[in-house]
Amino acid sequence: MDALKCDLLIVGGGAAGLRAAVAAVGVQPDLDIVVVSKVYPMRSHTVSAEGGTAAVLRDYDSHDLHCFDTIRGSDYLADQDAVELFVDTAPKEVLQLEHWGCPWSRDRDGRISVRAFGGMSVKRTVFASDKTGFHMLHSLFQHSLRFARIRRFDEWFVTSLLVDDGKCVGVTGLDLATGRIQPILAKSVMLCTGGGGKIFPFTTNGNIKTGDGMAMAYRAGAPLKDMEFVQYHPTGLPGTGILITEASRGEGGYLFNREGERFLERYIPGKMELGPRDILSRAIISERQAGRAFEDRHGEYVHLDLTHLGEKVINEKLPFVRELASKYVGIDPVYQPIPVRPVVHYMMGGVSTANDGSTPLEGLYAAGEVACVTINGANRLGSNSLTECLVFGGFAGEAAARHAQSTGLVDSGRVRAAARKEEQRIEQGFLHREDGTERISGLRGEMQTAMEKGCGVYRTRDSLLETTRELAELRERFADVRIDDRGKVFNTDLVAALELDFMLDVARCIAGAALTREESRGAQARVDFPERDDEQFLHHQLSLISEEGPRLETQPVTITRWAPEERKY
Repeated sequence: MDALKCDLLIVGGGAAGLRAAVAAVGVQPDLDIVVVSKVYPMRSHTVSAEGGTAAVLRDYDSHDLHCFDTIRGSDYLADQDAVELFVDTAPKEVLQLEHWGCPWSRDRDGRISVRAFGGMSVKRTVFASDKTGFHMLHSLFQHSLRFARIRRFDEWFVTSLLVDDGKCVGVTGLDLATGRIQPILAKSVMLCTGGGGKIFPFTTNGNIKTGDGMAMAYRAGAPLKDMEFVQYHPTGLPGTGILITEASRGEGGYLFNREGERFLERYIPGKMELGPRDILSRAIISERQAGRAFEDRHGEYVHLDLTHLGEKVINEKLPFVRELASKYVGIDPVYQPIPVRPVVHYMMGGVSTANDGSTPLEGLYAAGEVACVTINGANRLGSNSLTECLVFGGFAGEAAARHAQSTGLVDSGRVRAAARKEEQRIEQGFLHREDGTERISGLRGEMQTAMEKGCGVYRTRDSLLETTRELAELRERFADVRIDDRGKVFNTDLVAALELDFMLDVARCIAGAALTREESRGAQARVDFPERDDEQFLHHQLSLISEEGPRLETQPVTITRWAPEERKY
């Protein structure tokens, strides 16, 4: 079995991965860097981010205020040293990205524009119209093309991490164009594969967001951290889950119920539409439960009203919102309110990392949504995530490059044997298997239903126990799965099976951690434990692999200057 070799291997071609690659070149210009991406980089999910990216750029703002907003938004589960590092580095990253060509929107006086975002005390969200992720990813991708040492393997699907003597030494990759499975050996490996929203049935996430990197790290022995915290965004389109950006509320949009009330007055009067996502999502669910929501064939929803903003503002600052509403629900927001409902959007948890992106598994690094540093704790503030990709993508890229400088490439018989074993698993378990009665779509649908029902916005012990039971059963049934396509070229049936395999592992980590955390904090809303309990649960939860499923350990929260207090707005 031939092996490809490089110094630094980055899995994922979105904002975090590309930022890491550029940072690594800065450490050592002649470093051999390979970026492996399941899709062409400009189709990475970063492109879907709309509203903006947070950084302190105005005199009325401050480092401490951005830190406090982020820590309070996290319900005091963020590691405060990581938050301070993040906030301090963010402005430099935003300005550097402008130098690389990102067309930030600007005020009349020439300054980079900022807008309001939920949970932020002041306007600090930098934006490029309402296609911020699109423009950021374009700028990063185009800048990365300057460096000949950055090689790309587009449309390769990484199926496992290769570990030798307690070190991550490479991956196995499936070339989708040829069907060839090949080891890629590296001195440092970095995961930038994003989250896993497709574990749930209704999500803003694209179909590529299947928890691949989280599952691979977990299987290789690296812990996953804070997996119970899954963010619902309050404004997704009913029927599709397509995101209507928080910028709509940042620019002044209102939420109304069926009775014409701005109902957030009941839940968060100090912030209203600019409250954090977890609180607004629960408020909308509560309105539905009280019978004050609209309803049609796509379910129950509330209205997001932008009509008072006027056509000029909408066209200048929210043109993509107008396009999405028109195309997908037949509504022009200049004249009509948009139907919206909560939808799974982001995973606060991920591969446990230090501030430099290193994981407890030597040689393995992670950044972006796949990683948990953690600056997000129990709830991420909108517009912090794109900045996180820049800041910690940069730090992780530098650290991974330095590690590659200090170690040698491992190409042992054990590594080659592990790669052959993975190849046999895929060929015998999927491509050459003639028996099997379970279908991918059926198992995936049951998993998604179980997660939404038992591990959604509101959770109870009984619902979580039922979900964990169903997930364990689905894991057993997956062993009997069968695919129809036996071909080599772009076998999407095989990819779907491998993705479902990953998602089942990540789903069990989410449900297991949610069951163990007997309190309500941020996105974890336990009906049976409605209060936050700092005495017992002011800690991170680490999910580690075992034969029985996820095994949980705890890790202290790093507190520097902001003592936990009641989360009030």
